[in-house]
Amino acid sequence: MYEFEYRKASSLDEAAKAIAAAEDGKIMAGGMTLIPTLKQRLASPSDVIDLGGIADLKGVKREGDNIVVGAMTTHAAVAGSGEVKSAIPALAKLVGGIGDPQVRNRGTIGGSIANNDPAADYPAALVALGATVKTTKREIAAEDFFTAMFDTALEEDEIIVQVSFPIPEKAGYEKFENPASRYPLVGSFVARTSGGVRVAVIGAGPCVFRVPAYENALSSNFAADAIPEGAVSADDLNSDIHASADYRAHLVTVMTRRAVQAAG
Repeated sequence: MYEFEYRKASSLDEAAKAIAAAEDGKIMAGGMTLIPTLKQRLASPSDVIDLGGIADLKGVKREGDNIVVGAMTTHAAVAGSGEVKSAIPALAKLVGGIGDPQVRNRGTIGGSIANNDPAADYPAALVALGATVKTTKREIAAEDFFTAMFDTALEEDEIIVQVSFPIPEKAGYEKFENPASRYPLVGSFVARTSGGVRVAVIGAGPCVFRVPAYENALSSNFAADAIPEGAVSADDLNSDIHASADYRAHLVTVMTRRAVQAAG
């Protein structure tokens, strides 16, 4: 691990000023990705600004027809929230399946989406539900937030404050997970909202993506057997030691059908 200046911010304003003033600063939320990266000397920031002491960034609440989650809320807190279980049970299920108890009790929603790992679960929920990411500078629609593998629309000194999830009419999430890491080889989140049906897939490609062919089919008939075969090409999908692109393309269909069944 290289030498760096560690700062634990007590307020969002303090954190924003610290990251703006740093030569090459990094924000730390739960530290699930940043700390291993530092230990392996794959990053050498001048400053690490820890958001763990900012109480205003933690918590889950319902605001009208939305569930609002603070950026520093842990996965365990979201999964165990009565508000989430009641309003969006598919979201509670998704979050409850992230990693292991240690990860769920340290990892945060803000850290997860800012990192945008292609196999992270949260992006599927944000995109399928049409969530909005609020930062220290603006509000960003989830579909515009995730831009590429490990990349987002966030600016260098921009900090995530909260995520607002519109409550759907019904939703379901299913994933085919790596048995060791619980990362999804493919995960599919299906949501029927007031604006129509949305399907978001993670794990299969470099970044979360929607499947219009599935959405159109489900808009006419919200049933698992409405999902067409071969609608997702393997050409741009991930291929690695865990699964080939062709196998992932097959799993997209299977997981989406299961997600529709889970939505009920």
